[in-house]
Amino acid sequence: MRNIRITDMTMRQTGKSAGYSLSFREKIELVKLLDRLNVSVIEVSPITSPKIDRLLIKSISSAVKESTVAVSVGLKEENIDLAWAALEEAKHPRLQVLAPVSAVQMEYLAGKKPDAMLQAIQSLTGKCRALCEDVELIADDATRADPAFLYEAIRAGIRSGATVVTLCDAAGMMLPDQITEFLQETYRNVPELREVCLGISCRNELAMADACAVAAIRCGAGEVKCAAYGEDVIRLENVARILSARGGSFDAGCGIRTTQMNRILDQVRRMCQSGRSGTSPFDNGVRSEEGTFLTVHDDRTAVLKAVEKLGYDLSEEDGARVFEAFGRIAARKETVGPKELDAIVASAAMQVPPTYKLISYVINSGNLISATAHVKLQKAGTAKEGISLGDGPIDAAFLAIEQIAGHHYELDDFQIQAVTEGREAMGEAVVKLRSGGKLFSGRGISTDVVGASVHAYISALNKIVYEESAT
Repeated sequence: MRNIRITDMTMRQTGKSAGYSLSFREKIELVKLLDRLNVSVIEVSPITSPKIDRLLIKSISSAVKESTVAVSVGLKEENIDLAWAALEEAKHPRLQVLAPVSAVQMEYLAGKKPDAMLQAIQSLTGKCRALCEDVELIADDATRADPAFLYEAIRAGIRSGATVVTLCDAAGMMLPDQITEFLQETYRNVPELREVCLGISCRNELAMADACAVAAIRCGAGEVKCAAYGEDVIRLENVARILSARGGSFDAGCGIRTTQMNRILDQVRRMCQSGRSGTSPFDNGVRSEEGTFLTVHDDRTAVLKAVEKLGYDLSEEDGARVFEAFGRIAARKETVGPKELDAIVASAAMQVPPTYKLISYVINSGNLISATAHVKLQKAGTAKEGISLGDGPIDAAFLAIEQIAGHHYELDDFQIQAVTEGREAMGEAVVKLRSGGKLFSGRGISTDVVGASVHAYISALNKIVYEESAT
């Protein structure tokens, strides 16, 4: 039985046009869910901001254990080295060359004539193959391309080392019998196509994308681009169910774990439909205790690798400070977990002069009123105030600080715990903010948990402001 590879493109579609967006942390959680579902290939967001995307791709490569991680380099040669540097640590990496092949898209989207496009396909695919064993040529808008040019583009990609060739119905106007005829004709004119994996991608303009996918599989396609979330493409759950129920009749199946599918896809849908990103610091919830537990016997390499897994990108100097602080803590404890490691990084790494200093805060909350916060900070000798409503006192306080700073930062994680006992117990808060893809953490201690949280947020904010001013 042929194993049909299921490619998920949920993350690649995110943005205003898709109607949903995901934060840095949500993207990491998404790929973990898809990996657990046993999706064959996970396509990540295209490269738009080199600094941010490098960190994202490296984090995803570390998080995914079994699935192939695919990154599109588009038609930009400079993206190849950038993508590979971030992707090479993935267990199963893939580079994708996305090439428009219809006359309209070549002219208006890529600004290339047919000969220039063929040259670009050959050059980019060859360079990708020199770095990576798995290279995909995506022929965008293939169903509206001139057949003779399409066949030549496919040959150029295969000659240059493409292991997968995906043909796209970008308009979504094909019917199942037309897809069958289109693929059969392509196979007849490009016999070399049978030596690589044929992929298919269809838009859902006529609500026929799933049927077209099945028609393509019956015609010989070995890979299908689907989405766990999204209405305008092939639906992952539909293709998986069809292959599970009827795949035996045309000798095809897939490795999707259908028993876990409903639960995992529900989680994906909730993540994509939350709609809270950008409106509250707590758009991602809080993180459970998971990760590596270290002991006093772990060396610097092991400690810094655990720190990197938490998402930090430390300098040599900060790495030395963190390991020194870890040694002091580990000498008194059996194990040091992720939360304690976060606190160590927050207190030891990147200690900077404070740009913002807390003057005062007033919080009002209760079961009959919305939480409000009035925060006053000092910056360069000038007092600045922020007043905000929130979903609870800490949410309101963070929003008030954001108002003063004039910027919404992604709250990657928030932790609070008691560090002493009794009625006057001290609370310790750790706030992890993400800016430009990089993680910054701050730590605060107070007998008031809100106060500890405010101090931690300001500490992380000061590190962001300092780095931005330095660069």
